[in-house]
Amino acid sequence: MIPIVAVLISGAAAAQTASRPPALETARALQDKYDRVRDFTADFTHTYQGGVLKKTLRETGTVDVKKPGRMRWEYSVPEKKLFVSDGRKMYSYVPADKQVIVSSVPADDQATTGVLFLAGKGNVTRDFTVTYAPGASEDTWALRLDPKLRQRDYDWLILVVDRRSLQIRELSAADQQGGTSTFRFTNFRENTGLADTRFTFKIPRGVDVIDADSPGR
Repeated sequence: MIPIVAVLISGAAAAQTASRPPALETARALQDKYDRVRDFTADFTHTYQGGVLKKTLRETGTVDVKKPGRMRWEYSVPEKKLFVSDGRKMYSYVPADKQVIVSSVPADDQATTGVLFLAGKGNVTRDFTVTYAPGASEDTWALRLDPKLRQRDYDWLILVVDRRSLQIRELSAADQQGGTSTFRFTNFRENTGLADTRFTFKIPRGVDVIDADSPGR
């Protein structure tokens, strides 16, 4: 019985592999699609596992993205946090810390974080070596993206996309401390006409402002 089951499983896996397009072809289709997406909103669950402290964290919130380079990540559970990019500057604000960290948005060819791909920074087929990764379901593709140039903030990315619509379901990034950060998206809505004011950040009163771009940091 066991050999028969093994043959059936291997046969099914071979059929699935044969039916899917080459990974680079899927990546080109994904890039073409997101070149046409002007903005999107979604709910997200962010999970971090591993790292130096071998911990697991789980957070939820909402995200708004508008090209070029504008993002608003609003965390609600378990702690309120806000990360806003207006296309030129990025603002990181944790109310409990009473401080805002300000940094410059990298150039299109210097996107150093996985989430910047969502905002139109970088290019999947230009900047990465693309292969299929395990873990896809019957209705998704999982693409592993290994950067062609060494990155400071991650070793590799995995994008899980819907096979039909190519909407992004998950984005995972592995850091150099052995941790994996995964964003899972639901209620994904494209080209909703987000206003630019959604990405304006006003520094709250009474907080410390830290310039991450200043020399010595």
